[in-house]
Amino acid sequence: MAEKIKLELEYLINTSPNMLYARLTTPSGLSEWFADDVNIKDDIFSFYWDGSEEQARLVSYKTEGHIRFQWLEDEGSDYYFEFKIQIDSLTKEVALIVIDFADEDEKEEVALLWERQVNDLIHNLGA
Repeated sequence: MAEKIKLELEYLINTSPNMLYARLTTPSGLSEWFADDVNIKDDIFSFYWDGSEEQARLVSYKTEGHIRFQWLEDEGSDYYFEFKIQIDSLTKEVALIVIDFADEDEKEEVALLWERQVNDLIHNLGA
């Protein structure tokens, strides 16, 4: 199996860190932009798209800082996806950093998918 490449994508979002964090960490927030529906049981998040289900374990989080998930199919590997909130100390601009992993031949496709997802998030935030 080929080694995956780490992608780090940054998006400026004109919103408060509190509002952004709620969209990244709650089932209702995530179902507004990331998946059709989201459920949590213990530390397992179930994401639903077009009738299919993918499950991810909540690996770590820091309030208004980051949340990291690992797909159950990737358990035992170093692969994960993470949302980080970064605030510029001078301008106070809020940025969402998305970290994900992709195969070399899929990295552009994965980056485009995240861009579409984050555009939905921005739209839902009214930002």
